[in-house]
Amino acid sequence: MSIPRRYLMCRPTHFAVTYRINPWMDPTAPYDNALAISQWETLRETFLGLGHTVDLIEPLPGLPDMVFAANGATVVDGRVLGVQFRDAERADEAPAYAGWFREQGFEVREPKHTNEGEGDILLAGDLLLAGTGFRTSHASHAETQEFLERPVITLQLVDPAYYHLDTALCVLDATNIAYLPQAFSPGSLSVLRQLFPNAIIATPEDAAVLGLNAVSDGDTVVLPVQAAGLAASLRAAGYQTIGVDLSELRKAGGGPKCCTLEVRP
Repeated sequence: MSIPRRYLMCRPTHFAVTYRINPWMDPTAPYDNALAISQWETLRETFLGLGHTVDLIEPLPGLPDMVFAANGATVVDGRVLGVQFRDAERADEAPAYAGWFREQGFEVREPKHTNEGEGDILLAGDLLLAGTGFRTSHASHAETQEFLERPVITLQLVDPAYYHLDTALCVLDATNIAYLPQAFSPGSLSVLRQLFPNAIIATPEDAAVLGLNAVSDGDTVVLPVQAAGLAASLRAAGYQTIGVDLSELRKAGGGPKCCTLEVRP
């Protein structure tokens, strides 16, 4: 039985693809803001239908990627570790998210190193799985462990298409994950195999539609509808699945998890 979760989301009111800071983005390709909003709304309603709480942060003009709330912070045991973006285009999202948490009564720790929130820091049971290689700096991992007081496992990402950990790995519950082996360095892959011997292995085809950018409450996994193979593997392992279409947001490199920041009390 899953425990109701609290999520923070940001409506893609100002969503656009006007710059390129990851391989998924093509500023010359068309995008549909209204469709992005409609697809996002379906995701929000899916969470509400599962019994979860969804808080909303006000989207700000000029920040088209603010919809990707997972990058706004990391929240564990009521502790909020703020973020520092690698790219100038997203820098102003950091104070916006920090401000929201302060208004909600949380104390926010401002990071000293580049750290893109739950994009690269994922709680798996008592461990924090922390990605590095493209966005979040390795130096931030020590800072994360010191502040959040959970053991941090460093994972080296090696494929630019999977520049955030949450594009290559999904935490399913306290003891298991799904991931794409090709996205990790040999040493990191060995660590994952040791920690999660029963992990669900995704295919490159499912990863390529951001199938691993999924949200699990321990029972139901909400993932891109295009990742049919991964969904079948999840169901075979005993999980429920709900497919959602976020194809418009994928044009900026985002899926269900990118849009969803878990607020853990």
